[in-house]
This record gives sequence, structure tokens and C-alpha cells, in this order.
Amino acid sequence: MEGIIMNYRGSHKTQNTNQMIIKVDGVDNREKASELLNKSLTWVTQTGKEIKGTVLAEHGNNGALRVKFERGLPGQAIGTKVKIE
Repeated sequence: MEGIIMNYRGSHKTQNTNQMIIKVDGVDNREKASELLNKSLTWVTQTGKEIKGTVLAEHGNNGALRVKFERGLPGQAIGTKVKIE
């Protein structure tokens, strides 16, 4: 299963670089998103390094997920794909 990184989690004053908002293909409501809680994700850098994360919670009512990664992701990660295991 794959998802797309949409943005960092944060407000207009702060930005959490180790928490991202992910949109998963085929998940379009909060109930389907809740089935993916505590799953692990992997984002692969351009150099082949893997950064792992876990799904913390749903984000909104349209099936987006809030994911915490083990370390912060760069801005180039926005718009790229992650693999959900």
C-alpha cells in the first residue's frame, strides 16, 4: 500500500518536521483511516536511505493520516510516496 506525503504537521507559527500528513490511495473517510493506526511506514531518500515511521492518528474526516517519523524529513519529501507495511 502506498501513500503520498502532503505536508508537515504544524500551525502558522510552528512546524514539526518529524510529523507529516499522509494521504493514502483508496482511503477516503475517517473509518477507513482508523484501520491503518499503528502501521509502519518507510520513506526512501534519493540516496537509498530508509526513514521509518508509524501512524499515530487520523487527520480530518477525509482519510488523511498523521505519521511520526524517527527523525525529521526534508522538504523534498513533500509530494513523494511512502510505503505502508
